[in-house]
Amino acid sequence: MAETDNLQDIQDIKMRYDILGNNPDVNHAIRTALQIAQTDLSVLITGESGVGKESFPKLIHDASPRKHNKYVVVNCGAIPEGTMDSELFGHMKGAFTGALADRQGYFEVANGGTIFLDEVGELPLSTQARLLRVLQYGEYYRVGSSEVKKTNVRVVAATNVNLMEAIREGKFRQDLYYRLNAIPIYLPPLRERKKDIHILFKKFANDFAEKYHRTAIKLQPAAVEKLESYYWQGNVRQLRNVAEQISAIEHTSDISVDILSSYLPDESSSRLPLVSHGSSDFTHEREFLYRVIYRLDAQNKEFKEQIEALSKAVSELQSKLAPQQDKWRSAQLTTVEAEEVHTEPTEPTVPTEPTVQMPEQTKPVSMDDMQKQMILESLQRNNNKRNLVAAELGISERTLYRRLREYGINI
Repeated sequence: MAETDNLQDIQDIKMRYDILGNNPDVNHAIRTALQIAQTDLSVLITGESGVGKESFPKLIHDASPRKHNKYVVVNCGAIPEGTMDSELFGHMKGAFTGALADRQGYFEVANGGTIFLDEVGELPLSTQARLLRVLQYGEYYRVGSSEVKKTNVRVVAATNVNLMEAIREGKFRQDLYYRLNAIPIYLPPLRERKKDIHILFKKFANDFAEKYHRTAIKLQPAAVEKLESYYWQGNVRQLRNVAEQISAIEHTSDISVDILSSYLPDESSSRLPLVSHGSSDFTHEREFLYRVIYRLDAQNKEFKEQIEALSKAVSELQSKLAPQQDKWRSAQLTTVEAEEVHTEPTEPTVPTEPTVQMPEQTKPVSMDDMQKQMILESLQRNNNKRNLVAAELGISERTLYRRLREYGINI
C-alpha cells in the first residue's frame, strides 16, 4: 500500500512539474528529492545540459518547510566574473565604479528560503571561497564592507560540468564540492531513456500545435524508430526544439522518416565531447531565431493581406471612375459639336476623381530588427528583469546579455 501511495505521489509530482516518462533513474531522482526536502542539506544535481535539472530545485523548495519563503534562481554562467561577488553577496555604495547605492545580494534576498545556483561549475575560484564560508558558517561580506552578515539559506546547485575533473585541473575547490554534494541527484541523458523519447515528443507536438493553431504532428512508424535510436546530444531541450521546428515549418502533419531526418544533425557531429555551455548557447540561439522566423512568417501574412486590400481598393476606384469617365467622354463630344456653332467654345469640366483611403503599408523589417523588438517588448512586460526576459524568450541569460550589447539596449 505504501509503495502504491509513493507511486501516486511521484505521478502527481510529474504532472505538477511537467516531468514526463517512467525512467527508473528519473523516478529515483524524484523520490530522493522528496525524501531530503524536509532537511537543510545542500543538494548537487548533475547531468548533461538539457536533461531538465531546473525542475528539481523548485520541487525540493516546494516540498520543504521553506516553501513560504523566497525561492531565488541564479544562473552562474550568465553573470560576468567581475560582478559575480556583487550579485551573490551584495555591495556597499562606492565599493567600485558604478556602485551608487548599497545593494542586497541574492543570498540576502533569499534569507529563510532556497537559492538555486545553476551552472555552479562556472563560478570563479574567488567566489567559490566566499560560497564555502556561507555553506559552513552562514556568513558572508558585502563587497566593500567589513561587516559580517548572516543568512539562513538552503543551497541547491546544478552543473553539467564534471566537477571531479575540474578539481584535478584546479578549476573547482574540492572542499566546496563535498559541501555542495551532501545529497547527490543524477539525471540520465535522453538517449538512456529510449522509452520516454516518443512520449516526450508527442507532448511537445501537442503543445506547439496549440501554440501555432495547427494540427498536431504525428510520426510514421519508421520516423518513431529513427527518433528513439538518435543520440540526442542536446537531450530533452534538443528534442523540444526539433518538435517545435517541425510544427512551425512543415505543412503536413504526417511526418515521415525523411522529413524527421532533415531536422536532425548528422550523428557523427552530434557525438562531439560535451562542453560546459557552448552547445547550450547554440541551442538557445536557435530557439530564439525560430521564434523570430515564426514572427516574420506572421508579418509576411500581414503584408499579403495588405496587398489584397490594396488590390481591392484599386478595383473599387476603377468602378467608381467608370461612370465619370463616360460623362467626361460625352462632354468632350458635346464640346466638339459646339465648336462648329460658337466662336468661343467652353472647355468641359473634368470631374474630380473620388478618393479611396489606401491601406497603410508596413515597412518590412530585418531579422535583427525583429529580434531587437522582441527583446524590448519582453523587457517592458517584465520590468527589465533580465532573468524573466530570458525565460520568456526561451534563451539563456548569457545569450540575452550578448544580444543587449549587440543592439545597444541599456537597462
